[in-house]
Amino acid sequence: MTILSFQSAVAAGHVGHSASCFPLQRLGHEVIAVDTVQFSNHPGHGSFTGQAHSPAHVAELVDGLRAGGFLADCRAVLSGYLGEPGTADVVLKAARDRRPGALYLCDPVMGDDGKVYVQPELVASFEGGLVAAADIVTPNRFELEILTGLPAATPAQAVVAARLLLAKGPRLVVVTGLKLGDGVGCLAVEADAAWAVVTPWLDFQPPIHGTGDLLSALLLAALLDGIAIPAALVRAMAQLFGVLAETHRLGRRELAVVAAQDLLVAPVHEFTALAVAL
Repeated sequence: MTILSFQSAVAAGHVGHSASCFPLQRLGHEVIAVDTVQFSNHPGHGSFTGQAHSPAHVAELVDGLRAGGFLADCRAVLSGYLGEPGTADVVLKAARDRRPGALYLCDPVMGDDGKVYVQPELVASFEGGLVAAADIVTPNRFELEILTGLPAATPAQAVVAARLLLAKGPRLVVVTGLKLGDGVGCLAVEADAAWAVVTPWLDFQPPIHGTGDLLSALLLAALLDGIAIPAALVRAMAQLFGVLAETHRLGRRELAVVAAQDLLVAPVHEFTALAVAL
């Protein structure tokens, strides 16, 4: 299946499209990648070069794709880091123009660990049209708190906050990066059900980047493959953990998506989706 994706790109490393495109392709999905920024590397390395693409540039690419018939077979729209606030309008139009039955997964990339790293206008775009237009939203805990104004430190709090987000339009909210016991996990919340998948904690110093980008792509791939939500989350988390475990074993600072590519196709780690009381 073909996915129209709006994410960042880096020349070196694995975040944004550089974390998601190859795994999606390895899993059999075609990706039409519209880069929202082009950086030399992730800013978390301390320095970087490059720039965000203008909304006009991004819109021109989408117009060209549509005119050329390249979007006719798209079964999903995926968005992550958008760079310029105006790019949100371009993504929103693409999401609204998607073919009937196509999914839109919005990863509302705004910040982490208590720090917002996008402009306030972009936060407002997520709070407004983008979340409402999405079928699936994948915030981390901090982003869920921004979008709802509610705490989300515990599974119970995250469920309450996620259900508030569901009321804005999405049918599924997946909260990432939750500290659950001795592990880390994700919480998938529908209107009438919720599940948690927990994996072991791997200590990366400095912290690894791109995990949210990769997980959103893997989850979308599973849902496009027709897998039910609990099993889709289990598969995506097993694939992600395989990449993280290999990254940790190799002592890498960037996700080892190439070295761990076979673990994307055939995960070896087994996890369980546990029902969470609403």
